[in-house]
Amino acid sequence: MKNILDTHVGAYEGQNIYDFDNEILLNWYPKRIMKLSPDAKSLLELGLGHGFSTNMFGGSFDSHSVLDGSSSVIENFKKRYPDNKAEIIEVFFEVYQTEQRFDIIVLGFILEHVDDPKLILKRFKQFLKPGGKMYVTVPNAEVLNRRLGNLAGLLPDLQELSDNDLLLGHKRYYTVKTLTEDILAAGYDIERMEGIYLKPLATKQIISLNLDTRIIRSLCEIGISYPELSCGILAQLK
Repeated sequence: MKNILDTHVGAYEGQNIYDFDNEILLNWYPKRIMKLSPDAKSLLELGLGHGFSTNMFGGSFDSHSVLDGSSSVIENFKKRYPDNKAEIIEVFFEVYQTEQRFDIIVLGFILEHVDDPKLILKRFKQFLKPGGKMYVTVPNAEVLNRRLGNLAGLLPDLQELSDNDLLLGHKRYYTVKTLTEDILAAGYDIERMEGIYLKPLATKQIISLNLDTRIIRSLCEIGISYPELSCGILAQLK
C-alpha cells in the first residue's frame, strides 16, 4: 500500500493546472476551521497532501499532529516547509493509535481517497475530546461548473473522475446528499455544512479571466451558503 501512496506524490509537487483550484480551496478551509473553533488547543490532521493546511495551522495550536501513510509525501512537505513544527507521523489511518484526545480532528479532502470512508469516520471518533469537533472537507461532484458541463453535454457523468483525480488518488466524488449519508451512518451529528469556493466555470476559463483576488475571495464567501454548488463541501461534526 505504501508504494501505491508514494506514486501520487507528483500531484503535490506544484506542477499541475489544478494547483490554481487547490490554492484557493486549501488556503480557505483552514481559516474557516480556525474561525469556527477559536478556542481549540489541540489538532489532529489526517493527511499532508499539498501541505497548505498543515502550514497554515502551524503555530495556532498547543498540540498539532499530522498523519500520513506516504514517506514521499512527508519528505516533500518537509522540503517545502522546513520550519513547520507539527508532529508528523508516518502511519496508515486504519492502524493509528494514541492515548491523546483532541479538541478538533480535520479530515481535509481525505474521504475521497480512502477505501472505506465510513470506517475512517467511525474510527477517529474515539480520538475526540468530549465536546470536540470533527471537520470534514470533500470535493463536490455537483459544483456549478460541472453541472454546466453536464447540461452542455461536455460531461456525461457528474461522478466521472478526471485524469487529475486519478493522479491524486481519488476514488470518488461526493455530493451534499452522499456526504450527509456517510456522516450519519458513522454516528455523528452535523452542526453545520457549508461550501468552499463557488466555482462557476472550468479552471482554464477562470484562469484566462485573470480575476482580481477580491473576486476569488468573494466566490469563497458566497460559497459558504451554497455547499451544493461549491467546489468543496465543509462539514462540522459532533
